[in-house]
Amino acid sequence: MKHLNNILSFILIVFLVGACTPEEYNLGDTDILPEELVEGIAYTITHDSENPNIVYLTSLMGSEYTPLWNHPQGRSQDKVVTLKIPFAGTYEVQFGVQTRGGYVYGETVTFDVDQMYAGFIEDELWTLVSGGQGKSKTWYLDLDGEQTSRFFGGPIWFFTNTYEWDNLHNAAGDNYIDADVWDAKSAILPNLQESGEAVWYWSADWAGNQWMCDAADFGTMTFDLIGGANLTVDQTAYSTSIGGGSVQNGSYMLDTEKHTIKFTDAFPVHDSNRDAAVTSATEFRILYASENFLQILVVPEGACYNYISKDFRDNWTPEEEGDPEPALPEGWLDDVSQSVSTSIKWVLSPETPFNWANLDGSLMNGGWTSPDTYADWTGFDASIPETYANFSLTMNSTDNSVTMVLPDGTESAGTYAIDEKGIYTFTDVKPEFNICSWVNLSTTAENQWRILSIEKDAVGNLTGMWVGALSTDKPEYMCFKLEPQIAGGGVDPLEAVKGMLTSQVWKLDSERTYDVATSWGAEQGPVIFSDFSTWAWNPAAGEHYAAGEAGVDYGTMQFNLDGTITVNQRQRVYTYVDETSGETLERHGMPAETDVLASEEVVTLTGSWSIDLDNNKLLMTVGAVHPWTNDYYVLNWGDLDIYKVENNVLMFQVMRDAERSGEDAFAITYVYVPAN
Repeated sequence: MKHLNNILSFILIVFLVGACTPEEYNLGDTDILPEELVEGIAYTITHDSENPNIVYLTSLMGSEYTPLWNHPQGRSQDKVVTLKIPFAGTYEVQFGVQTRGGYVYGETVTFDVDQMYAGFIEDELWTLVSGGQGKSKTWYLDLDGEQTSRFFGGPIWFFTNTYEWDNLHNAAGDNYIDADVWDAKSAILPNLQESGEAVWYWSADWAGNQWMCDAADFGTMTFDLIGGANLTVDQTAYSTSIGGGSVQNGSYMLDTEKHTIKFTDAFPVHDSNRDAAVTSATEFRILYASENFLQILVVPEGACYNYISKDFRDNWTPEEEGDPEPALPEGWLDDVSQSVSTSIKWVLSPETPFNWANLDGSLMNGGWTSPDTYADWTGFDASIPETYANFSLTMNSTDNSVTMVLPDGTESAGTYAIDEKGIYTFTDVKPEFNICSWVNLSTTAENQWRILSIEKDAVGNLTGMWVGALSTDKPEYMCFKLEPQIAGGGVDPLEAVKGMLTSQVWKLDSERTYDVATSWGAEQGPVIFSDFSTWAWNPAAGEHYAAGEAGVDYGTMQFNLDGTITVNQRQRVYTYVDETSGETLERHGMPAETDVLASEEVVTLTGSWSIDLDNNKLLMTVGAVHPWTNDYYVLNWGDLDIYKVENNVLMFQVMRDAERSGEDAFAITYVYVPAN
């Protein structure tokens, strides 16, 4: 009571002498009690003299106290807060301060706004969210019970919680993105900029990340500007712990300068997994708003809810998707036409001569890798290849001539054509014979094959292609693997690898200059997580520790023909004080929390390199250039598996260590491109 008595005495003195409210009320170094945070003493609430819908919240506390405001438009820690309240009504304010002992808040007080001021809802954000004065607008999460997402790919994206409106909109050159120009998913993401400590975002698709929430008809969220800023949230069909799934009738308030939205007596439509995050949110931040799309970030959770308008949802029709097609790599036509020689003799693989494939070219029986792995019902075994060993197709890309020799020695000649989709059409020759049992090699009725995929060795040499005849009654191909026997011989693979390695100075492809689409995903720098068969994840610099930080040049590496190598590696060197000797030493390994960053300069490392082509290995006595963010998660940066070596790209794999990373052991593929 001593503190309260002091305040009452002070108020009495001020009243008796007729003094005005002090400009600053300084409580010095004493702890603050809630009853001391009184309006008129610790803070003031005043209306603008010319426009009473403008309300000023002013802290009178000393500079040693950080003000904490809960007000109709959100939260703030500013000494002076300016509220622009468009609607008449009674509004609540709670004032607090941050002290040595923590946060202290006074009682909630109210202030009145007597009339509406339409000028404050003329900002386009009000119209985008609610439809405009006298209107309403209904929003849905972008996922329904049928697992359909109509625009964003899912109901939730994830952002570092320092992202805000300007990160998404500054590239538009205006306060709001023009819906006709910018309403495309591809236009939203490239405009993301870093803000403060914001270094990542994830536009998560629901189909591949169903852990985020169950598919459901989540309900509706309707904003209106009819006699006020009213909000109705109807999640009755999707019961959550908030209100037991009941309809919530409340209100909302926009801060059009900070692009935040304050909810009162209702919460935005959301998934039940994040009830706690929504109810305890310190702020709801609008990241994106247009005629049909709205994104609200829950701070500090970092979950960003993706909404689509009712009009967009009601009028949306799914794009007609054609049948999937094989994705052939860049330069495929040269691969099958001019691999060292323009004349290529193709034979049927003795190990994997046939299979069935989906329409996208992926094999339906991926486990068939040798005669002994084929299913018994196919009739194929190790004795069969000898029966078709004489078969060959020799195609010359100079004049498009083709010579065919069947297994029985019958020879015929003709021509072939190949189109931009990789479809061969043969004239005067028809590849057709029995492979085994009931399995026949054949073309379609139109005498066609389609290239489904191409295989190369680590050096980039063509080693085979799968060609398929489309079934007439099933969405699949009967396919056959052809292997090349190049007329005139070839080049020594080891010498080819050495030649390509030493022809360039190489760097990590942090800028993604190399980008090749495949049927299973993208070959895209700087790093690839993939099984190279069914899926791929390609985090860009800044999105994952293995990809490194954005904007950092990690250095170069140069292979020399004499077997030496020079690696210019940007390193972070940490030091620590030895407890026994008191000496300052360098830390070799994962730094401790108390270590000091002593340097992050580029250091030059020299060593030797060798190739083990039998095992597709590149061995180095120094580590390959790599991101420092992955320094400690890989045991040996000099033990590399070769995935691809070509004139314009290197792809090497290193093994992530499970114990160091806390994740499963996995081969991480790094992409290198010429430095010049």
